[in-house]
Amino acid sequence: MDFGPGAEPSSTSGAEPPSRPPSPPGASPQTVADDGRVELRPGAFPEHSRFANDDLKPIPLAERHWGTYNFAALWVGMAHNIPSWTLASGLVALGMDWRQAVFTIAAANVIVLLPMLLTGHAGPKYGIPFPVLARASFGLRGANLPALIRAAVACGWFGIQTWIGGQGIYVLLDKVFDGAWSDESRIGGYPWPLWLCFVLFWVLQLAIIYRGMEALRRFENWAAPFVLVGAVVLLVWIADKAGGFGPLLDQPSTLGWGADFWPVFFPALMGMIGFWSTLSLNIPDFTRFGKGQRAQVWGQTLGLPTTMTAFALLSVLVTSGSQAVYGEPIWEPVELAAKADNVFGLLYALLTVLVATVSVNIAANVVSPAYDLANLAPKLINFRTGALITGVVGVVIFPWKLIETPELYIFVWLGVVGGLLGTVAGILIADYWLVRRTVLDLADLYRPEGRYWYTGGWNLRAVAAFAVGGVLAVGGSHSAPGKGPFPEDGLIPPLKPLADYGWAIGLASALVVYVALMTAGRRAGWGGRRRAS
Repeated sequence: MDFGPGAEPSSTSGAEPPSRPPSPPGASPQTVADDGRVELRPGAFPEHSRFANDDLKPIPLAERHWGTYNFAALWVGMAHNIPSWTLASGLVALGMDWRQAVFTIAAANVIVLLPMLLTGHAGPKYGIPFPVLARASFGLRGANLPALIRAAVACGWFGIQTWIGGQGIYVLLDKVFDGAWSDESRIGGYPWPLWLCFVLFWVLQLAIIYRGMEALRRFENWAAPFVLVGAVVLLVWIADKAGGFGPLLDQPSTLGWGADFWPVFFPALMGMIGFWSTLSLNIPDFTRFGKGQRAQVWGQTLGLPTTMTAFALLSVLVTSGSQAVYGEPIWEPVELAAKADNVFGLLYALLTVLVATVSVNIAANVVSPAYDLANLAPKLINFRTGALITGVVGVVIFPWKLIETPELYIFVWLGVVGGLLGTVAGILIADYWLVRRTVLDLADLYRPEGRYWYTGGWNLRAVAAFAVGGVLAVGGSHSAPGKGPFPEDGLIPPLKPLADYGWAIGLASALVVYVALMTAGRRAGWGGRRRAS
């Protein structure tokens, strides 16, 4: 075990039968290593609790061994995907030039990194996943509220990414077969080979995640550099064909940097933050395997904002080259790769798209709902069962229909979801850092009637803070006539001015309300039954 410089290894890794006393009378059920990481003493984990199973229990110190490279590789693998590539295109379409687009993406990822690191802290320290961390603030039963919201979002993203990946494979293979596939009979309006690519891609992802988190770690370790090399190869290829980069880099912003820019910048910033607001909640699902805080802090800092910014810049450069070569900018990397004039290039592009999409999808959109669904019924659903349920739900939501309407995809998926997830993040950060000062009672996170049981398993103050933050964050959601699902004046018209800042409004308001309610509750004598050690 790695307890830090000069620390002695502990003998706390073995598991004793439940009938044996976990520790001497009066001793704490958990031990604290020299570097601050915590684990339960042998026999202290309530194995028979209906809120516990092997996938949700704290990771022993001996098994927390992800290092800086593992976390950086995780982010490189997740950031390098087709939707990330096209983020800059959406901002340019709003009137930004490439500098403004890259700046917006960079700023968003620096901002979202902060809650990522704050919620990620509990992972290496306690070895617990996101839904178990949420029990401290929402209660043992109440944690299912944020967990199921996060799971629903992940299932939707899993289906969308799987459909996009299946489409990419189909387009490239159709090019290899010289367009023969596009002439095949159709099912539901799409050629049957497209459905075949979708199904095979779906099976491949579930097969990888079914092997567990160690298989995911090993996959991400080699997938990250492979995808990065693939993107650079695409840049070199288009630059060679273009004889230099096209005129896109020279095109001025239609917004400028004055009064017209900022009303577009802030909503766009919230949308870019919403892109990774999901992971800012469930990052403990990964950091729980970290060998220390330094590994998760440096790994995420080196992996997220730098990678997303570089990838956005790379996409702009490649697209500018495509404009010089083909007379128009091609923002879709699959469409651009399909223009390769040799089979080897197409197959290489196919493999890159495959690895890139699998890399982000199983890490960002399968791991979380697998734990979240296991938290719903720990004795019936384990991690693998949760992953399979995620795969099924990701199909039955008809992702090919969900992304047919850009307004639904952008305004509902990124806007509303980002606001709600920001609200949950505010509560988690407030509880862990401001209310509890990072001190948790591990055993009570799994034990009914313990300090996190609150009222029948629900912390009503967290629910109230979530309701207030959620209403403020998404209550003003609005759409232009015929451009989205919301009324033009907003769901709640007085809140319309807040809608473009949903994530920030949700996080800040929920954080303030939760701290106020918990402080008032403590003064009134509410709260847990015991002090954490």
